[in-house]
Amino acid sequence: MKLIYAIVNNDDSHDVSSTLTRAGFFATKLASTGGFLMAGNTTFLICAENDKVDEIIGIIKERSRRRKQYMPAGNIVGSEMHGASFPVEVSVGGATIFVTDVERFEKV
Repeated sequence: MKLIYAIVNNDDSHDVSSTLTRAGFFATKLASTGGFLMAGNTTFLICAENDKVDEIIGIIKERSRRRKQYMPAGNIVGSEMHGASFPVEVSVGGATIFVTDVERFEKV
């Protein structure tokens, strides 16, 4: 058994969630915030049998698209140009996925 942590941009969260549900997978959704852009994300926690992991990851990849977005340079944490107002193109979206082993799982 595996536990999949999938961090997805909020813009893609509903599509990922509904597609997972239609495919018969259940997920716990947590509101989260990215550290770099300080943007809203949804973290999905999905427990699945080992042979279902690739199918779940495929759904997440298919429904989480990467896109370009412009942000003021001063809004980017770690930017050396704090307070600068010119826009900088950044890549947002997609998904970050972690898969770990589960020693025990109970649904009570």
